[in-house]
Amino acid sequence: MTSHDAVNFVRKIFQTRKVGHGGTLDPMATGILPIAIGQATKFIEYLADCSKTYRAEILFGVETDSGDVTGKILRQAENFSMPNLDELNTTTKNFIGQIEQSPPKFSAIKINGRKAYDLARKNLEFEMPRRIVTINHFKILHVDKNIVTVEVDCAKGTYIRSLAVDFGAALNLPATLKSLDRVRVGKFFIEDAVTIDDLKIDGEKFLQPIDACLDFEKFNLPAHRVKAYRNGLPTNISAENKLVKVYDGENFLGVGKIFSGELRSEKLVSS
Repeated sequence: MTSHDAVNFVRKIFQTRKVGHGGTLDPMATGILPIAIGQATKFIEYLADCSKTYRAEILFGVETDSGDVTGKILRQAENFSMPNLDELNTTTKNFIGQIEQSPPKFSAIKINGRKAYDLARKNLEFEMPRRIVTINHFKILHVDKNIVTVEVDCAKGTYIRSLAVDFGAALNLPATLKSLDRVRVGKFFIEDAVTIDDLKIDGEKFLQPIDACLDFEKFNLPAHRVKAYRNGLPTNISAENKLVKVYDGENFLGVGKIFSGELRSEKLVSS
């Protein structure tokens, strides 16, 4: 099932066209997919900036053109020795924090206006731009022969396929991604996720309010400033620059932005 398929299922279940998702998964990947309905779709963009957690299996001894096992095998190591657990753990430390990474050629990154995977499928030569990504933690969970299961918590823009390849290279071995499961997106956890079949039975009970899904601080707007706020007028405030969830007492008004001593509305909930 693709992310688009999941959205179509939800459209049919809730009988609305206004449905969006919070981050496409690679075709081979599984895991959590936050889906927004109705006016919540206006706020789905904020999930793009959330950190994410993945569990992945890295297969050592094989290199593919896509960085995962669905790709064409380019190189296969024979009779190699796997690094021990201490070596694996030590190497993970080199990938924590801000690191430089080159996205896979089979990805949706645009090169001169064209998607990289379209160029790759046509066997055209091109260079992928390197980028700085952030890895919050990178932990070895299990080792079984030449397959290493890891957990990675990372910021947006990180490619786990590239991390798998680079991790192998750091150990002087070819490596590729065998499986990938997204277990967290911001405040959404796989343990709380529901299936399409769950939604078919009683979809309404699984809906969450918009503000519960946004990982911003709360700001309670004085009652006399609510109308001005809704009309796009600024409210003077002494606070650091940031995005906040704005409330009128118990009522969620939307997302506001504090900048240069002023609070202005970014996204409003319809009254």
